Amino acid sequence: MRLTQHTVRLVLAQPLRISRSTMTARDAVRLTVEHEGLTGHGEAVTSVFYGLDTPTLQRLAALAGERLTRFAGPETALYALRVGELTEPGTPAAVTAAVEAALLDLVGKRTATPVHRFLGSPVAPRAATARTVSLVSPGRAAAQARGLAEAGFSVIKIKAGDRDQDTDLDRVRAVRAAAPAARLLLDPNGAWSPGQARTLLPLFAELGVEAVEQPLTPGDPEALARLAARSPVPVIADEDAVSYEDARRLAGRVHGINVKLAKCGGVHAALRIAALIEGSGTDLMLGCLTASTLGIAPAVHIADRARWTDLDGHLLLAHDPWTGIGGGDGTVGANGLPGLGVRPRTGGEGVTGAGTGARAYVRSAAS
Repeated sequence: MRLTQHTVRLVLAQPLRISRSTMTARDAVRLTVEHEGLTGHGEAVTSVFYGLDTPTLQRLAALAGERLTRFAGPETALYALRVGELTEPGTPAAVTAAVEAALLDLVGKRTATPVHRFLGSPVAPRAATARTVSLVSPGRAAAQARGLAEAGFSVIKIKAGDRDQDTDLDRVRAVRAAAPAARLLLDPNGAWSPGQARTLLPLFAELGVEAVEQPLTPGDPEALARLAARSPVPVIADEDAVSYEDARRLAGRVHGINVKLAKCGGVHAALRIAALIEGSGTDLMLGCLTASTLGIAPAVHIADRARWTDLDGHLLLAHDPWTGIGGGDGTVGANGLPGLGVRPRTGGEGVTGAGTGARAYVRSAAS
């Protein structure tokens, strides 16, 4: 087996502003595993929040490629990855997830099997995905929400954490008025203190917000659990629930956990967390970083496990170099083709190949 990598710049259609940062673009490192004439692909993206810049991703991908040569085929390499024998100790979850995705894609193509089938789902998963409205003015938020509802989106996630709390409330009111039938999620990205959260959550509950992601500054999961116990709105842990152990500590104590493959280590790590919280009173949310269709696709293959699906990262791009999971009508889904079921767009229109020395044009990474 041989692993190669290629880096491209993913430019957003509009700046994504959240409480801690604004992002206009990020780099994506595509990993390609070749074996016996077939190829499998995975993707890792840069993230300031998770400490991943382009050179780091490229270096770690190269190390993974060196270790891959020790294995006779993708099946044995995939097993080694799951038991921690493929990547170096301390390898970031995003790199592990990308290597796993490439191997899953390759195994699926070798066996003419869609990835979701050997993950336990006989039917190709489809799910309504949330679509993000960032920290824009209430008027712009209303216009965006109206357009999303007309396109078929039934779930809208609204960013919060504005310095002016009244603007947050006005933004949600505007979205509610513009898309009265939509389910609303709220995400302050850890911008609130416990006191602010206790004041604001009842107000957002009155506006019909269905759930709130990570309302408190990450780093104190006990405070998040205490807030969830008294909150009139379901509380979903995100930045405070990165690993399996984080999920174990919060299972049954928050209403949901946002699992992102890039922070937990891939689909099998995500399924371990899903099994852990099942029946605990804590539901699964599937989230993502801003990435191409290639980066989002592995999570789509397990979307039938989630109560909330937030897999819109590819929809935020000016040009997506891959296709195959849909999403433009508010629904993402696996298509039944072997492997991940994605393919490069013809000509890669609108995508700037940056080679292995690409710079990340990111002011700061958004989750």
